[in-house]
Amino acid sequence: MTTDASRPSAPTDLTDLTAELSDPYCTPPDVGAELLRDLRCDRLAVLGDSVTAGVMDPLPGYRERSFADRLADALAATRPGFAAVNLAEPHRLLDEIREQQLLPALEFAPDVALVSAGGNNAFRDFAPAALRAELASLLVPLAESGATVVTIGLFDLARSGLVPAEHAAGMARRFDELDRVTAALTRELGGVHVDTHHHPLSADPALYAADRVHANARGHAVAFAALATALANREPKTRDAGSPTRPDGRSRASV
Repeated sequence: MTTDASRPSAPTDLTDLTAELSDPYCTPPDVGAELLRDLRCDRLAVLGDSVTAGVMDPLPGYRERSFADRLADALAATRPGFAAVNLAEPHRLLDEIREQQLLPALEFAPDVALVSAGGNNAFRDFAPAALRAELASLLVPLAESGATVVTIGLFDLARSGLVPAEHAAGMARRFDELDRVTAALTRELGGVHVDTHHHPLSADPALYAADRVHANARGHAVAFAALATALANREPKTRDAGSPTRPDGRSRASV
């Protein structure tokens, strides 16, 4: 678990970020902070598996900083007193994320909850209705607490050429379904689904780590750019007078 107090600070050695700064699919830190300036978020909770935990390979020319940490950095840049907690752990299934991370996230009382969940379930066959119910048991309590739920699609590994041909078609079908279910449920809850599953680079093998599963530093940079853009382009919503309140008594308005 990583909190605002223990999370490593943003790197200060910017001697060789030429590749990232010239990459049209990436967003510089100052631009990201400005894009997110109007997002109503003083407290961010991150939940999920290795995707939001920040597993990655380094890549020369790109900051070794996960998209979740980049989001926290961008929010902190314009918000005195901003706080974040990252509860995500690698290899977690949906039920494990709910059982191990939901309660601490709710106790943290976030304004925004960033979630990646279901990817490990989708490596095997699943019933869409059952997966939706499992995902709802995680996302609905977060939304009902007053947090804006933000989910992020997985890059399209199955179509990257990195998966053996005999497994690729089935994997593509399952991960397409996972994205469809996640996007629909997130929108039903008034949240934001970041459609990185259909990103122009989603099947580019150059975004992946040596393990051929996770993203490298460029993949995380690209994911953050998509995340910041999606949040900046969100449709503003205002909760009514009966909406949940934070522990300090302040109204928990959504993005």
